[in-house]
Amino acid sequence: MGILEKIAEIESEMNRTQKNKATEYHLGLLKGKLAKLRAELIEPKSSGPKGDGFDVKRSGDARVALIGFPSVGKSTLLSTITETEAAVSNIDFTTLQATPGRWEYNGAIIQMLDLPGIIEGAAQGVGRGRQVVSTARTADLILMMLDATKSHMQRPLLEKELEAVGIRLNKKKPNIYFKVKTGGGISYNATCKQSQLTEKFVYTLLHQYRIFNAEVLVREDVGLEDFIDVVVGNRIYIPCLYAYNKIDAITIEEVDRIAREDHTIVVSIEKDMNMDAFKESIWRSLDLLQVYTKRHSEYPDFSDGLILRTGATVEEACRAVHKSLLDTFKYALVWGKSAKHNPQRVGLSHPLCNEDVIEIVRK
Repeated sequence: MGILEKIAEIESEMNRTQKNKATEYHLGLLKGKLAKLRAELIEPKSSGPKGDGFDVKRSGDARVALIGFPSVGKSTLLSTITETEAAVSNIDFTTLQATPGRWEYNGAIIQMLDLPGIIEGAAQGVGRGRQVVSTARTADLILMMLDATKSHMQRPLLEKELEAVGIRLNKKKPNIYFKVKTGGGISYNATCKQSQLTEKFVYTLLHQYRIFNAEVLVREDVGLEDFIDVVVGNRIYIPCLYAYNKIDAITIEEVDRIAREDHTIVVSIEKDMNMDAFKESIWRSLDLLQVYTKRHSEYPDFSDGLILRTGATVEEACRAVHKSLLDTFKYALVWGKSAKHNPQRVGLSHPLCNEDVIEIVRK
């Protein structure tokens, strides 16, 4: 029996099993088996060519992957906000390869990646779907394009395909310390009360994965699937923005209902409706910050700032300018929201905020 048949058999058993407190443990073990098989599907053990993803060189400060069913407006969006001429048509599957585009916003260069439309069963390789979702794993943000005029099942179907290949949308990595050891058996500790996870489940799941020596420390209340994700280890946690296109074709009441959903923006690309808010939503979802530099006794250079990740420190700002700055770094002067007073003398570990101004003093 192949991997796909085994996956189908386990999914069938899970669908037949009633979900309640008594079956929670059994379902958790089934999910563990399912995660193991899907991990083998993503990363086959054979030494032959994997064929993962599309060969698109990463460029710019961030990468946004456009994911969606065929004919939802991905190529239209790419042609609108970038200088890329993407193939646009009402015919399904117009885009057959990953098409990159360059978009400049708030001083940042963002690579927009238009991926071919995916269909149900993409995670198992239907319609080149495995290449699409594998490329999505390399993105800093997934922009899920949805058609506001079609079924509301688009969103859960796409989420299911992405979750099947280990992509977790708008979730944080569980606060669990897990380390496989060479001896000593399994050590399990939790610093807080667990509503679902039990010591019995931890031992059984690890034995199922043929792990007999490990240390597990759970620092927050987690679900069974969260622990499975940590054990499997190939999960990617990526922010996702849900963009509902073609809102000009539905009622205002329907637009209002959709717009109130979490991580959602409504737009009509062809009619240029809500495009400014759309671009700002992409920027906020990327969680980037802009830091300006200045020389001693000179005004800051506000024309060309450094683009960093939220939570970046002075050390990362030095690396962004040139890594050799770390060898001669003495201290830095910072003006802005992160400073207690202007200027504040700080070290390499000082966290920066958006639109801070930094002056690096060398030895």
